Amino acid sequence: MENFVEYIENTKENTLNELFEFLKIPSISSEIEHKHDVRDAAYWLVDNLIKVGLNNTRLIETQGHPLVYAEWLEAGPDAKTILIYGHYDVQPVDPIELWESDPFKPFIKNGKVVARGSADDKGQVFVHIKAVEALMKTDGKLPVNIKFIIEGEEEAAFSHIDEFIEKNPDLLKCDAVVISDTEWFANNVPSICYGLRGISYFEIEVEGPNRDLHSGTFGGAIDNPIQVLAWMINQMKDKYGRITIPGFYDDVLELTQEERDNFLKLPYNHIEYIQDLSIGDTNGEFGFTTLERVWARPSFDLNGIKGGYIGDGQKTVLPSRASAKFSFRLVPNQESTDITEKVLSYIKKLAPPTVKVKVSALGSANPVLVKMHSTAIEACVDSFKQAFEKDVVFMREGGSIPVVETFTKVLKAPVVLMGLGLPDDNIHSPNESFSVENFHKGILASALFFDKYSKI
Repeated sequence: MENFVEYIENTKENTLNELFEFLKIPSISSEIEHKHDVRDAAYWLVDNLIKVGLNNTRLIETQGHPLVYAEWLEAGPDAKTILIYGHYDVQPVDPIELWESDPFKPFIKNGKVVARGSADDKGQVFVHIKAVEALMKTDGKLPVNIKFIIEGEEEAAFSHIDEFIEKNPDLLKCDAVVISDTEWFANNVPSICYGLRGISYFEIEVEGPNRDLHSGTFGGAIDNPIQVLAWMINQMKDKYGRITIPGFYDDVLELTQEERDNFLKLPYNHIEYIQDLSIGDTNGEFGFTTLERVWARPSFDLNGIKGGYIGDGQKTVLPSRASAKFSFRLVPNQESTDITEKVLSYIKKLAPPTVKVKVSALGSANPVLVKMHSTAIEACVDSFKQAFEKDVVFMREGGSIPVVETFTKVLKAPVVLMGLGLPDDNIHSPNESFSVENFHKGILASALFFDKYSKI
């Protein structure tokens, strides 16, 4: 073990320089003008994976951006196989004026690499590639079989990774799936995420009169689409913060006492939380703590709304149309298809006959709950403890990673959410960053994980 630990320590500068090269490629998957950049990032990964000693390394074409696949299976048929998933595409950089410098010219500030994609997810997936390199360069082999599947559409409107997994279970067959695309609860608090919320996303359009009307001439006689829309949205929740859709909570899995106790052990500071957000206080479903609300309870949020006149000055218009986008975050045992049907049915009953209402389901993903006490999780806990020299905590996250459920369902393998991000990494925002310490120690933790998991 001492050999690969020493190798990781001695190659820190070179490893960081390689990460910088990766981050310089503007692989924005959702913008057509960066199509070639996304492919360049995929080629860069292929070259790097070949260099570290992986076999069968190649691009796999999809109807969108390519997947990158690599493997090393020479540990033998009796050895464990680990599949590592990540993504090499990144979010758009807008608003560009809020960045301290060019988003694709990485630099270090306050111990963090600042660049788009540094934490989400180039830096995190690169950790595992360098862990493989450390073991290959020092031992000439790996203690486990390794497979990588890295996509270029995680941040795009459409992704083909789920379809690929469903069609290629034999290629991706493994004993455990490792994903590093989550964050720790706080700085210096190594954390393993074991739960993710799902999502059901909708757009609603309300159409009233066949044209905009004068609010003086018609106001009081014609239903205003904006007001109808606002009323319908308001019917989605009651004064106790509970979603009012019939049957919405039927399948919600309640927290165990162990989970509640674990949440209470976390270094959550309510005053710091609200001060960081510049709000007076939190609000949500009655009877639950803030962490329980965002990790283990469903939520409803209006994500955007438009209609009428919003320019300078006044215009006394009664608009003919209004629309909004809204979403529900789902928790374990809820099914997105079931929730979608219930939402559509409820809105249909709410819609008054004075207007036309159209609702579209735009996207969905099921929630995920990973077993906290699997052998893979135990190996991850031990590896984090040794690499970071701190106790490890368990947490959930309120967001969604749709591919996690697909891996679980198709491959029947436990998923280890071995995240290394921090809450202040600004992912999806200007000045995204990734801790240099977490990057280097993450490489060590990954290499240790391969070793420890091979022996369980």
